Amino acid sequence: MADSDQQPSPRTSRAGRDLPAAIGVGLALFIYVVITLTWWPVGFIVLLVLLTSLGAYEVHGALKRVGMTSAVVPVVLGNIFIIGGSYAAAVLQPVTRLPWHIVLLGTIGGTVLLVLVWRMFGGAENYVRDSAASVFIIGYIPLLASFVGLILAEQHGVAKTVAVFVCIVASDVGGYAAGASIGKHPMAPNISPKKTWEGMAGSVVLASAFGIGLSVWVLHQAWWFGLILAVVVVFAGTAGDLIESLIKRDVGIKDMSSILPGHGGVMDRLDSTLVAAPAAWLVFVLAGINW
Repeated sequence: MADSDQQPSPRTSRAGRDLPAAIGVGLALFIYVVITLTWWPVGFIVLLVLLTSLGAYEVHGALKRVGMTSAVVPVVLGNIFIIGGSYAAAVLQPVTRLPWHIVLLGTIGGTVLLVLVWRMFGGAENYVRDSAASVFIIGYIPLLASFVGLILAEQHGVAKTVAVFVCIVASDVGGYAAGASIGKHPMAPNISPKKTWEGMAGSVVLASAFGIGLSVWVLHQAWWFGLILAVVVVFAGTAGDLIESLIKRDVGIKDMSSILPGHGGVMDRLDSTLVAAPAAWLVFVLAGINW
């Protein structure tokens, strides 16, 4: 019976994940995203704010492992105003005439000022180190995540947001499938040993296929625009994944947390999106895709 004790549970994957829980959480999030993007975009922003707030708390906990204590309360408060405020400003700009970038810069600047003042009450010891931790989280999570809301707030923003997220998912699926089946050449062995150039090629191929289809039939643009968008999303998303891997390696953890059953931490799901969103937003702006 000793051998049977070492057999992997049918509920877990090779990576040790609880598959039923992972599927259930993923399906619930997918249904919520579909419903909110279709009928209630504000609800999608609410989810984004919730997840990024949890992500900020996870990074706060990770940095504490190496002696960096961020001002997590003002960071989370700032996260709400940075993402929610910039989205609201972009949506209401035709009415209020208040440029969204003024709101974005103002909320970021206000949050940085708040964390610097908040940390003052902790004394001079480690003030610079702890303040740097807070500013790092502000720049890494709410600032980058705000571009998701900015894409959604644009004209035909739902279609653009769907295109970006489908490319991100296709990149993950294509990379996993190709990497697991034919991956032999590590791409960044010192950062993420399981990532291979074959996996990257799989990401590009699958994301490009979806990107081209979405560009033609959903965005109503030329096929080459979908190809450019997909390739940019793949490389930016991969960079986002590697950035989070570097953070986890530096602080000595495998997952940011276990808050999402079967998935790990929130940041383990947001890492690609945080970098892919501003890159995709820039593609839309440079291409002048506003219909």
